[in-house]
Amino acid sequence: MSSFTPIELMICAAAGLLEDGSTVVVGTGAPCAAAMLAQRTTTQRMTLFFEAGGVGPQLPRMPISVGDSRTFYRAVMATSMADIMATCQRGVIDYTFLGGAQIDRYGNLNSTLIGGTYEKPKVRLPGSGGANDLGSLCWRIMVMTQHDPRRFVEKVDFITTPGYLTGPGAREAAGLPEGTGPYKVITDLAVLGYDDETKRMQVESLHPGVTLADVQAKTGFELLAREPLSTTLPPTAEQLEILRTEVDPHRYVLGRA
Repeated sequence: MSSFTPIELMICAAAGLLEDGSTVVVGTGAPCAAAMLAQRTTTQRMTLFFEAGGVGPQLPRMPISVGDSRTFYRAVMATSMADIMATCQRGVIDYTFLGGAQIDRYGNLNSTLIGGTYEKPKVRLPGSGGANDLGSLCWRIMVMTQHDPRRFVEKVDFITTPGYLTGPGAREAAGLPEGTGPYKVITDLAVLGYDDETKRMQVESLHPGVTLADVQAKTGFELLAREPLSTTLPPTAEQLEILRTEVDPHRYVLGRA
């Protein structure tokens, strides 16, 4: 078995969740690496969308922002943020990758503040950007993050991007499109999803060498677990070669601890 790092395992696991022919709004960093890897291996007909307006590019190298000129390389179209959001509103985007400082059991995300009040927080974070729009309108929300109890919290300090809010039916009651919502969370310990009935986060596969107790110990709320639990497939030698030499040769993402 080839040796690999936790971030490489996360990227390969996320790439394996994307479907050929799907539409994906992606940002920079690890989610972009996952989309680029998938595009080079199993999802050649997948269409990437970038918030700044790139549609269907064939990314030559890792972009450093959603407005990087590489996000328009051999693209189907160079449009605008307004058009990207309108495309989400029309219901034709299958996946979006999002992140945040906090996530709770229902997949609500916080990237606005930590502690205190909105007017006087202990820590002011960047805010939504397009995350609320994307999380509200795309069919499936994917999150890639380190597994840490400070991130996986009982209750987020602020709901920047709605997940399933307070549970079954809450998202639809708030006026969001039926059938949309959180889908997967890929961490350095496991791949998590959501129970169909309760909408609570559940462990679906454990990374090699990780136990369910390890995952629960780094989560600030009680996790459900799918039965039977599977083991995340390790990256193949081909995936690692493409990831290291084509997707991120300068190690913008892979070099992270």
